[in-house]
Amino acid sequence: MNASIIDPLQGDFPEVIEEYLEHGCMKCIAFNRRGTLLAAGCNDGSCVIWDFETRGIAKILHDNECSSPITSICWSKYGHRILVSAADKSLILWDVMSGKKITRIVLQQTPLQARLHPGSSTPSLCLACPLSCAPMIVDLNTGNSTLLKVSVSETSNGLIPPSRNKSSDGITSFTPTAACFNKYGTLVYLGNSKGEILVIDYKNGEVRAVVPITGGSVVKNIVFSRNGQYLLTNSNDRVIRIYENLLPLKDEVRTLDELNENCGDVNNSEKLKVIGSKCLILFREFQDAITKVHWKAPCFSGDGEWVVGGSACKGEHKIYIWDRAGHLVKILEGPKEALIDLAWHPVHPFVVSVSLNGFVYIWAKDYTENWSAFAPDFKELEENEEYVEREDEFDLIPDTEKVKAPDVNEDEEVDIISVEKDATFSDSDMSQEELCFLPATPSRDPLEQQDKCAESSSKLLDSNNTGSPSEEAGPNGLMMNHASSLLEDDAGRFKRKRKPSEKVLELQAEKVKKSSKSSKLAKPKNKSLVDQDNGNSFHGDGISGE
Repeated sequence: MNASIIDPLQGDFPEVIEEYLEHGCMKCIAFNRRGTLLAAGCNDGSCVIWDFETRGIAKILHDNECSSPITSICWSKYGHRILVSAADKSLILWDVMSGKKITRIVLQQTPLQARLHPGSSTPSLCLACPLSCAPMIVDLNTGNSTLLKVSVSETSNGLIPPSRNKSSDGITSFTPTAACFNKYGTLVYLGNSKGEILVIDYKNGEVRAVVPITGGSVVKNIVFSRNGQYLLTNSNDRVIRIYENLLPLKDEVRTLDELNENCGDVNNSEKLKVIGSKCLILFREFQDAITKVHWKAPCFSGDGEWVVGGSACKGEHKIYIWDRAGHLVKILEGPKEALIDLAWHPVHPFVVSVSLNGFVYIWAKDYTENWSAFAPDFKELEENEEYVEREDEFDLIPDTEKVKAPDVNEDEEVDIISVEKDATFSDSDMSQEELCFLPATPSRDPLEQQDKCAESSSKLLDSNNTGSPSEEAGPNGLMMNHASSLLEDDAGRFKRKRKPSEKVLELQAEKVKKSSKSSKLAKPKNKSLVDQDNGNSFHGDGISGE
């Protein structure tokens, strides 16, 4: 589609399913930073990387030690590493280019989500959110883990462990807790089961601020926008909330220290809430007031202008899109399959969703042509009209422009070396080499298939040299092989001759019979011609001496 005929007034969000991807049973997805590669975790423990431009498989990562379903997948900042968490309680760090496993760490609990530290090109730390314990910081080099505090005491100045609930069998269990890094990885924002957002300095484990959530419901998801200016939470009360980040992006820790000093001698829990009110402020709330649907995998668009959330209802594949002002602009309805994961393309208006059956659906914008949107003087005609052109209208240089002096300085040097910085990736470090594409590597055939091909080729060569039982006499005494054979052309290359169909074989057999009959009838005539050459006057069986 030519970009010059696209209406810029149309909403920049997807509308229809453009394509779907299929490889095994995929469970979770994640784009790299540029959106050129899409990684998907599968039910068999493998990770498939798709080239999003060509929609082809670029690489498959598989560890023989892991055959459990992948629960989450995360790219490093510059795309050289991929971290996957699996249902067998393992974390696996992969080198994307080589496809080799860097490390594998087994935790005590199943990690529902794992995120690499966003501030390094080769991160050694990750944030893991297990199923039955508090979130933890994991050192991928040593395997050591540090639990984060998820609650603050109301009566004392100390911290207390997260709330526990006893199940029917008497075993103490934790409520799953959501957590994420901020933009540069200096702080961890954690949503707990008491309906609070905790701002934690993970280096010393100190809770720096607390932001209470209206209603006090359990926080299921928490994620920052790409630019770090907005924070999204998804709670059990079926409301998606957007908070505006009031802290400076590159100096959060120092700002928190100053806020802590200005609060003076206030009760610890109250002080943390006062500081929290200066860190985050509620910006918008999203919900379906009619159906009161639970939300699945809510997130921001790449530019932060749109908020998207999937319906958690079984048997329906619905995606809700709001603008940041709080208006519901679109509901996308897909196949009758439950939605389990969702991701918005970092740059373009694409949404990728994963169904319960393991298919990945790509939602794209349905563009419509509107020429007048770019050319105000363009007139759309409902029917053909006769038009008389000017004398110089279709000249390369009209007479009206020949008189004008050129406005372009032809002596000015054009800079073709400098690269303009993309505002979307304003935090890119140009000294770091980013992995955007993977080279195409042809996959080898299985050994069994290679052996079969070798045997078949050797048999074909032998049949060409010595003949085979399937050979039969063809016209003019030539031997015909019904099996496919290798023929050599003038350049010495071998090309395969296809095996003829049964219909072709029947036609060839009829031609052979007809040619044999005609040769029998023509034998006396041929003999008389030979005798005539020798001086005899025999014609057939009679004598021509009459």
